[in-house]
Amino acid sequence: MSLPSKVKLVDVGPRDGLQNEKQPVPAAVKIELVHRLQDAGLTEIEVTSFVSPKWVPQMADNAEVMAGIRRKPGVRYSVLTPNMQGFEAAVLSKPDEVVVFAAASEAFSQRNINCSIAESIERFRPVVEAARARNIYVRGAISCAVGCPYEGEVAPERVELVARLLKDIGVQHAGVADTVGVGTPLKVRRAMEATLRHYSIDDVSGHFHDTYGQALANTLICLQMGIWQYDTSSAGLGGCPYAKGATGNVATEDVVYLLQGMGIVTGIDLDKLIDAGKFISDFLERKPNSRAATALLNKRAS
Repeated sequence: MSLPSKVKLVDVGPRDGLQNEKQPVPAAVKIELVHRLQDAGLTEIEVTSFVSPKWVPQMADNAEVMAGIRRKPGVRYSVLTPNMQGFEAAVLSKPDEVVVFAAASEAFSQRNINCSIAESIERFRPVVEAARARNIYVRGAISCAVGCPYEGEVAPERVELVARLLKDIGVQHAGVADTVGVGTPLKVRRAMEATLRHYSIDDVSGHFHDTYGQALANTLICLQMGIWQYDTSSAGLGGCPYAKGATGNVATEDVVYLLQGMGIVTGIDLDKLIDAGKFISDFLERKPNSRAATALLNKRAS
C-alpha cells in the first residue's frame, strides 16, 4: 500500500455540479463560487461547458463566466468541449485545459450522443489536435467506467479500449468516472488498472458519484493504488439524471476531511471550503450535500 503524500483535487462543482440544476444560476453566482473555491486553496477548477444551450441551458453563460473570473496565479481553469464548435467558442475565453469525454458503454454512447464509442473518439480528434497546437492541456473522462444505466455492469476491457483510443488521439490525462455511482471498490480498482495499461499513474484520476454511498470507499482504494488526483464537487453539487433521487459527485469537503485525517496534503483550507459550499447551497435554498460540512456547520452553530 503506497499512499500518496499529497493529493490534487479538481472541483467540478461550477460545471458538473450546476449543469443539472433546474433553476437558473446567474453568472455572478457561478463566478463568486469559483472565487471562493480558489480562495480556499483549490488549484484546479472545472468552470463551465461549451455545449449547445439547447442541450444544457444552465451553461449558456459560459463566456460571461470565464470573462468574469479573477484569475489567480497557479490555478488552472478547465472547460468541457464536446466538439469542434464548442472548442472554437471556448478558445476565446482562454481556458488552461479542455475536457473531452467518452463512455465505456456502447448503449450510453448511443443514447447520449447518438454515435458509437469509436465514432465519439473520432469526433474529438480535431479538438485534441487543435488544443495541443495551442498548448492547451487535454483531459479525457471515461464515463460509465464501472456501470451503465442501460447496460448494467461495464467490463474492464471496455475501459481499457476507451483509454487506448483516447491515448491514440493525444489525450494527455484519463479520468475514470463512475458516472452513475454504482461502483464498489474492487470494480473501481479493476477499471483503474485497465486505464493504467495506457496511462501512467501521474496521468489518471478518479471521478466518483455517491449514489450508493460508495464514493469515499472508492477513493480510498484508489489512494491505496497511489492515485493522487480526483474530481470532487463543492457541497456535493450535481445529480445523476439516470438514477432517480441520486446524489451527485462526491463532496469536496468529505474528501478533504478524509485526506486530512490520513495526513495527506491537499493545500485546501477546510473551513473556507465549507463556506464556499454553504454559499452555493444557500443560493440553491438547500443544505450542503456533504456529511463533513453538515457536521462542522452544526459544530459552529453550537
